[in-house]
Amino acid sequence: MDYVSALVPPVVMAAFFIALIVVIVKTQGGSNKAKEDAFVDAVAASNAAAQTSSTPAGSKDSDDRSTGA
Repeated sequence: MDYVSALVPPVVMAAFFIALIVVIVKTQGGSNKAKEDAFVDAVAASNAAAQTSSTPAGSKDSDDRSTGA
């Protein structure tokens, strides 16, 4: 019976993992897809804007990081 107790936890975890994947796949798209896509696009645009407005390469902060001071 040791083999049964050794196999039960992985089988249970596999069943829950498969159920999780099924739920994730079924909830993709739907009525909120456009809203979710718009939110992701807004976050991506915000990140891109933040990267372009960061400090220039020759600033004092970047020199401190490069010298380890």
